Amino acid sequence: MSISVLFTACDEKELLNPLPETTLQADLVFSTPSRVLAQVNGMYSALKSGNFLGGRYLMLNDIRGEEFLNRLNNIFTGYDAWNHTINSGSNDALTTWSSAYVAINSANLVIDGLAANPDVVPAATAAQYLAEAKFVRALAYYCLITFYGQPYVKDAGASPGIPLRLQGQMTSENNNLKKSTVGEVYTQILKDLNEAEVALPLTYTTALLNTSRAHRNTVIALKTRVYLTMGMNSQVVTEAQKIVSATAPFRASTGVANALQPNILTIFSSDYTTTESIFSMPMTALDYVSGQSSIGYEFNTNQEYSLNPSGIYGDPSWPATDARKTLVRSNTTGTYLTKYKNPTFLDYVPVLRYSEVLLNYAEAAAKTGDLAKGIELLNVVRKRSDASYVFPATAITTPAALTNTILVERRIEFLGEGLRSNDLLRNMLTIPSKGVSPSISPSQPEYIFPIPNAEISANKDL
Repeated sequence: MSISVLFTACDEKELLNPLPETTLQADLVFSTPSRVLAQVNGMYSALKSGNFLGGRYLMLNDIRGEEFLNRLNNIFTGYDAWNHTINSGSNDALTTWSSAYVAINSANLVIDGLAANPDVVPAATAAQYLAEAKFVRALAYYCLITFYGQPYVKDAGASPGIPLRLQGQMTSENNNLKKSTVGEVYTQILKDLNEAEVALPLTYTTALLNTSRAHRNTVIALKTRVYLTMGMNSQVVTEAQKIVSATAPFRASTGVANALQPNILTIFSSDYTTTESIFSMPMTALDYVSGQSSIGYEFNTNQEYSLNPSGIYGDPSWPATDARKTLVRSNTTGTYLTKYKNPTFLDYVPVLRYSEVLLNYAEAAAKTGDLAKGIELLNVVRKRSDASYVFPATAITTPAALTNTILVERRIEFLGEGLRSNDLLRNMLTIPSKGVSPSISPSQPEYIFPIPNAEISANKDL
């Protein structure tokens, strides 16, 4: 990320009243424990940007797939991404890139500042903060590489990826940096996560902190997603078994007692901090997200995207008896997702849920031949929302059939939560057509996002 790209994510007040570069001194921002904590909190705030995990990133991920129809043709609310007409000059190309690198830079500044100021906070506190920074950096790089890099499974990560920035930038120097390969980016992601896992706390003192800050199980859950994306299914099983008990009822036996909630509606209405919500973006009145980036605005309030009747909403494997079907509403213009209900867009935005860990484990088990475990975990997720449902024998009796059934279950369970596009790409599947939007095969350049012009102009080594 060039420093000029970083500034595109700043708000108008910051642009009109810029601080001189010389005021961004680590010995100042790391001079007291409270200032160090402020920098740590700043990393999470960067993740929570409306252009990133606070909304837009999830929305772009979902609308690229086949589940939604665009109604208003508004380029500021994702039309280019939905229609696969995105180019290097598109707003959709820039938003995730710039906001993710802002989060990465925030993490890098914390890592550098802790090293340069070792005695400001106790050693144990510094170790925890360092681990949190590595988690934030790994999560942001994962979001970037799955948007802007070829799927790892295509060639074991040999394709060109993105610039891998591991030092904080406080000036406009050092903009130029060549791309690392996809594989090198994943290597760094796993290095950060493995180092973070052993240094993070097992639990915090409140449910809010257990949902909004990284703990050991947060890292493990993300590793199941990363390894699944890389096609390393045995590693998915190994990681999942750390936080999924061997028998039902499945739950984490150490650290935060992560587990499914009896009713899925709970986590989207009455309690955003249950043990199912492993990591979420806790939106408050201070986290105003404009309409074009608000996931609740796009899917529910302004109804920019209706559910595609030829997508998962109309699939016969998702019957009306399923509780998840109540998270939609219909009117004369279409059917709309209502997971995000708050009219002022203050819903917590889910990033990692325990049901994903279970389905990641189920898919990896299916692909490695353990059909019994895959079926057991699949049933736990389905029957939580539809206790009477029975999967047809033809849907679960072979590894290929079971894998496909699990992928369908993911489309139901995580509708609107930003997983669909990556589920297609990590399996090298064609992105299906929907409405006037064409299908996109893995060989087409539109399969991944283009690097934005702002980065191309500023980074001469790209």
